[in-house]
Amino acid sequence: MSRPPAFSDWAWLGALSGLWGSAFMFTKVAVESVPPVVVVAGRLAVAAVAMLALARWLGLALPRRARIWRQLALVACVGNALPFFLISWGQQRIDSSLAGILMAPMPLVTLMLAHWFVAGERMTAPRIAGSCLGFLGVAVLTGLDALRGLGGDPAELFGQLSVLAGSLCYAANAILSRRLPPMHPLVSGACVMLVASALMGPLALWLEVSRTSLPAAAPLAAIVALGLGATAAGTVVYFHLIQGPGGTFTVGTNYLIPMVALAAGVAFLGERPPWRALIALGLILGGLALTQLRFEWRGWRSSGSGGP
Repeated sequence: MSRPPAFSDWAWLGALSGLWGSAFMFTKVAVESVPPVVVVAGRLAVAAVAMLALARWLGLALPRRARIWRQLALVACVGNALPFFLISWGQQRIDSSLAGILMAPMPLVTLMLAHWFVAGERMTAPRIAGSCLGFLGVAVLTGLDALRGLGGDPAELFGQLSVLAGSLCYAANAILSRRLPPMHPLVSGACVMLVASALMGPLALWLEVSRTSLPAAAPLAAIVALGLGATAAGTVVYFHLIQGPGGTFTVGTNYLIPMVALAAGVAFLGERPPWRALIALGLILGGLALTQLRFEWRGWRSSGSGGP
């Protein structure tokens, strides 16, 4: 059962949005010259080493029961190894604005899955309306030009479908992670990274490493940044939120991530945001707030943020 989000949860949500929003930029830098499977294996290995070392330093023990490890392995595959690869592969073929809009439907899918599989995560009118409003904000931000890009030549189409499949994996993972037994977020994150790294490492060695030269400084730094930031730190924050206010609240990051990508473009790439960015920001934040309303149809009674 999820609990109403506290003020600190909103701060953690913002931090997670920053970590995950920056991942698109770092991934784009990395896949320019490094195969996607190597990028994924590298970021997972960096994250696993960092998180396991920190867990050991803090004296945190890893779970021993086989049933828990089976659950963690499923999360590692659905929530990390598979979507990391799908999105990295897709970003070789499509631009960031289209990738952002293809990630936006994730909260709607999570709401539908949570309604059936997670206690206390019922579909409500505010949640549906808020998700639609947030999706509209992302559409306004990216503009109709990005929507017109749907389809096109086969290479772009497969890239779009790949990113969309990755977003659906994240939606399913929000439900799977919620069903994990309670444990320290660093422990669950370290275990997931360990399993995901064990899955992708041998695959990278078999497919690409023998044919891939040592990455240049920029792609290598991007992979390390992905491992320590979006993957390691992001996973710990993610599990902290999943075990607290729940998956419906946590997937609100998908409304904030496009704004982080926009800010990164302005700060590091010298881009000038279009006028519609401010309108999109209002729609996205309004939709995120609306999904957190509690609402009872009878009597039209509603309260502040929190799940029903």
